Amino acid sequence: MNISRTLGPFAIVALLSAAAASAQTTTLKGVVSDQMCGAKHMMAGASAAKCTRECVGMGSAYALVVGDKVYTLQASADVKKELYALAGAPAVVKGTVSGTTVQVASVASGK
Repeated sequence: MNISRTLGPFAIVALLSAAAASAQTTTLKGVVSDQMCGAKHMMAGASAAKCTRECVGMGSAYALVVGDKVYTLQASADVKKELYALAGAPAVVKGTVSGTTVQVASVASGK
């Protein structure tokens, strides 16, 4: 079935516009963590920053804890350097949210 024949060109443009509108940049304020630990770091005797860095070094993704919600952060190498510096600290993340995943556009200190 050809979707362009079924819906027509104007309907397709409307659908694409709605998809683009739902992909708006959002600002989230929280604490930089990792996906595995979330809000509760499990590394005995380690600070939140050290635990986050160790877990990310072992393959966990960076995360942002906002209240009781944990967002997985997908970021470029440059943004990951900034997340490394902000591990365990408050941060302001701007990006596109899809469920509990954020495609990060920028990150800054939340202090």
